[in-house]
Amino acid sequence: MPYTNAVVHEVLRMGNIVPLNVPREVSVDTALGGYHLPKDTVILTNLTALHRDPTEWATPDTFNPEHFLENGQFKKRESFLPFSLGKRACLGEQLARSELFIFFTSLLQKFTFKPPKNEKLSLKVRVGKTLAPESYNICAIPRA
Repeated sequence: MPYTNAVVHEVLRMGNIVPLNVPREVSVDTALGGYHLPKDTVILTNLTALHRDPTEWATPDTFNPEHFLENGQFKKRESFLPFSLGKRACLGEQLARSELFIFFTSLLQKFTFKPPKNEKLSLKVRVGKTLAPESYNICAIPRA
C-alpha cells in the first residue's frame, strides 16, 4: 500500500491541474520572507514551480513514486501542495485522495496497462488555465 499511495501522490505532483493555484488577496499589510506585501495585493502560488523544484525533488521532471517513499514507507512532503494549504485549502482534498486511491487500485486489479506497439507514452502537457496531458492511446488488457 505505501507504493500505491506514493504513485497516487506522484500523479498529483506531475499532473498538477491548477498550476497557479487559486489567487489570494492580502487582507492587511504583511511582511513575509523579507518582502512587504501591501493590503489588497493579489498572490498567486506557482505550484508547478514548487512541484518541479530540483532542490526539493530528486528527479523533478520524471514520474518517480520514490519521491514519496522513505525506507519503503510513505512519507508526505512539505513541498507537495496540490490542494493548497491552510484554512483555504480544497475542502474535497480527503475525498479526492480516497477516490483516486480506490479508482487507481481498482483499475490495477482488473487490467494490465501497456502502450500500443511501437509507441512511447509522453508526460508532455497542454498548458492553459489548467494543465492537461496530451492525448495518447493506451491498451487496457483485462486480467484473467
